[in-house]
Amino acid sequence: MRKIFFVLLLVMLFVNLANAQQDPKASQILNAMSQKYKAMKTFKATFAQTVENSSSSVKESLEGNVLVSGDKYRLQVSGQEVISNGKLLWTYLKDANEVTITESDAEAEAMAPSKIFDMYKKGYKYAYAGSETMNGAKYDVIELSPEDRKSPIFKVRLYINQKDKSLKSWQMFRDNGSRYTYTIKNFQANPTLTADTFTFNKANYKGVEVVDLR
Repeated sequence: MRKIFFVLLLVMLFVNLANAQQDPKASQILNAMSQKYKAMKTFKATFAQTVENSSSSVKESLEGNVLVSGDKYRLQVSGQEVISNGKLLWTYLKDANEVTITESDAEAEAMAPSKIFDMYKKGYKYAYAGSETMNGAKYDVIELSPEDRKSPIFKVRLYINQKDKSLKSWQMFRDNGSRYTYTIKNFQANPTLTADTFTFNKANYKGVEVVDLR
């Protein structure tokens, strides 16, 4: 569940930076990016994550995908699947072939990708940090830092495409020396959804053990 927490937290970053009010240039870029994603009723993204810590010689990589519609989402990463319909939360572990059902609580909702537009309304400072070119495309770089000095995350660096205002990549720096890098590999706006997209259909998981904690 530790990986799930960080994945949910980081996935939220690529569209939740709407209303901070410090650096005017950074504010203009973030607001343009936010409006781009707010215009979408749903979206689907495939992402790559790399975790590095030079002091402990750690470097781990994984890939995942997330589908979001309003308060609902479906996240798949590293053999785990988390599904929320806004009221119930299903957490499926592939290796154990087990799903746990809980009611959505305040903590789960705070981490949900559906809360992407509210997370950074307050509590963060940010500034424009220049531009970079990657694979022929130009990106604005914006750095955010929490006002709470006790936060384990002391900096977030965003790479926003200058042309279409999409967020291509971001990094989160933790006080333990770890750096989390996320890169959006594929993005689809307003994909077609099935009726059971945001529920756990037991019939599709043969022999699954259900742990109902509601």
